[in-house]
Amino acid sequence: QVQLVESGGGLVQPGGSLRLSCAASGSIFSINVMGWYRQAPGKERELVANIRRRGITNYVNYVDSVKGRFTISRDNAKNTVYLQMNSLKPEDTAVYYCNLLVKVAADSGYLEVWGQGTLVTVSS
Repeated sequence: QVQLVESGGGLVQPGGSLRLSCAASGSIFSINVMGWYRQAPGKERELVANIRRRGITNYVNYVDSVKGRFTISRDNAKNTVYLQMNSLKPEDTAVYYCNLLVKVAADSGYLEVWGQGTLVTVSS
């Protein structure tokens, strides 16, 4: 079984920074896509950023509201994805979820796995 453990959330003042981490463990052959979603109370869950790897090239995407402030990265050796969040705003307050598409064997299909969520609160 594949499990994800998230960390790095907390309380920060506007303009501050946080770094979220999501580490995958278990039987993993490869990881195709790593992404971060967030959900605020009463709102739909939205994609914040994701990262894909094709060969040695990484392809990244960001929702418009975080472009220039957030950076997604991955460490393939550690099966870990990060989200560096700078210049945080109150509207960034949400529960952030890690999401992965993984293979458990070379000839298997992709499985979607979700982290438990970590709360980010931006407030003075």
